Amino acid sequence: MVTQFKRGQKARLSDLTLGTDLYVGVHVSGPGMVFDISCFGLDAAEQLSDDRYFIFYNQPKSPEESMQLLGAQAGDAESFRITLDRVPPAIDRLAFTATIDGDGTMSQVAPGYLRIVAGGEEVARYSFDGSEFSSERALMIGDFYRKDGWRFAAVGQGFDGGLAALLRHFGGEVEEEEEAPAPAAPAQPQGGAPGFAPPGAQPAAPPAFAPPGGAAPPAPAPVPSAPEPVPAAAPAPAAPPPAAPAPSAPQPPQQFGQPPAAPQPAAPFGQPPGPPPQPPQQFGQPPAVPQQPQFGQPPAAPQQPQFGQVPQQFGQFPPQAGPAATQQVPQQTGDLSTVLSKYRPADAGQRWSLQNPQLVRVDLGLDGQPVMARQGAMVLYEGEVEFGFKGGGFKRRMVANATGEGFPSLMRCTGGGRVYLAEDATRLFPVELQGDAICVSSQHVLAFDESLDCDVRRIDGHGLPGGSLFALQFSGHGTLVLTTHGEPLVMPVTAMTFADANALVAWSAAAQVLVASQVRLRRHAYPGDTGESTQLQFRGAPGNFVIVQPYEI
Repeated sequence: MVTQFKRGQKARLSDLTLGTDLYVGVHVSGPGMVFDISCFGLDAAEQLSDDRYFIFYNQPKSPEESMQLLGAQAGDAESFRITLDRVPPAIDRLAFTATIDGDGTMSQVAPGYLRIVAGGEEVARYSFDGSEFSSERALMIGDFYRKDGWRFAAVGQGFDGGLAALLRHFGGEVEEEEEAPAPAAPAQPQGGAPGFAPPGAQPAAPPAFAPPGGAAPPAPAPVPSAPEPVPAAAPAPAAPPPAAPAPSAPQPPQQFGQPPAAPQPAAPFGQPPGPPPQPPQQFGQPPAVPQQPQFGQPPAAPQQPQFGQVPQQFGQFPPQAGPAATQQVPQQTGDLSTVLSKYRPADAGQRWSLQNPQLVRVDLGLDGQPVMARQGAMVLYEGEVEFGFKGGGFKRRMVANATGEGFPSLMRCTGGGRVYLAEDATRLFPVELQGDAICVSSQHVLAFDESLDCDVRRIDGHGLPGGSLFALQFSGHGTLVLTTHGEPLVMPVTAMTFADANALVAWSAAAQVLVASQVRLRRHAYPGDTGESTQLQFRGAPGNFVIVQPYEI
């Protein structure tokens, strides 16, 4: 039987087939469009740390042949052979993608699919079409990833950019980008030809364009020849300054203004840029301490702190130097759309997605499954969404009143739109459960899928002063959104792991929880208390964890 996947749906491969030698067929088509279908072998950080595991038309297989490109066959536009038990441990995820080579967008794509075949029998299929996308030019179709074994996820996420942009997204390098800019500048008649020209032809191209580029150097060539007499004349006037020490302040401007007749109105500033080696010498001849800050003229004194370090660049235009600095300030500001662009909603193509650390969005239209949330947690919604009251019933109310855990009433969200949820600007963390379980205090739960099972669990112990003896246990398949004050810390459970009950957020349900007390006779005999007399101790096998927050309730 073929399992039909929807976008965002995940499952264990062991639930689909027990085989590890799989055939993956992909079909993507569009009117007049050409597609490149590839497979990325990514590490645990979802990066292409080894280019040999980028399987595409120029590299059809990995070194150990655990990933092979088979080509078009059996109605598939592209196909792969994946041998999961031969994939190296460093490869944590296999991402199957399709990119457009040429014009077009993913909104023009005809109905396509990714299918998994094991032992000659199709076991899973994920179908998609262009109505799910807009202006994207690449598509992340599906993934094989490790999590307690291999699993399959129907991603169906669009990506702006082509194959090169997708390769950079996964941490790869595109070597062609370095070669294209250099030949593109000289090759004005042909835009793309220089980028693909043979290396031997590139040196010949610069000589062809050398005359236009070389015409500029001949013009400056006489210019340096003209200033050369000026340094020759500089030593001659060097003798008069000692002869007339009294008018030394007015003489520097005269000595600098005489050689260049045109820049006489800005003589103190016009000369230094002409002969770069001379300004430090000419400014050094007059009294350097009193006159260098002023550059030889009183009116330049207010500008000396701003331009004293670079007189050669701004000396020619002293009156415009101040306004030029002020004109750069408005250039750093942008219009309203530019400033607000970084706050636009993020579209990750998933059912649950964080818009920012304090705001989460759930797309009810992906699978039509209702969502349970705290009353009043909705801050915005799009599309057709209905909010209903979900009472806990008499039994749940009694349990909540007796244990302090549970939800006497909730808000039930149904429909096909998108709902944005938040609570008091606390940090939010969606946690996906796939058959496992987690214990959490009800005050740290913002929302969860209705498919999850929720029960009150008792913590064994002698009591927690000011704390609670109970917690909520969520299990099943779905997503749970947790709230924390500040950035949480996830610690693996060891034999000596203790946590403050007031800072505790959640822990794995398989861990054993005990109450540890440090009350001593001395504490009763002498005044004072540390405030840390009672903690929760966690024990369990490797793989268990505990989550705490930097805040005590």
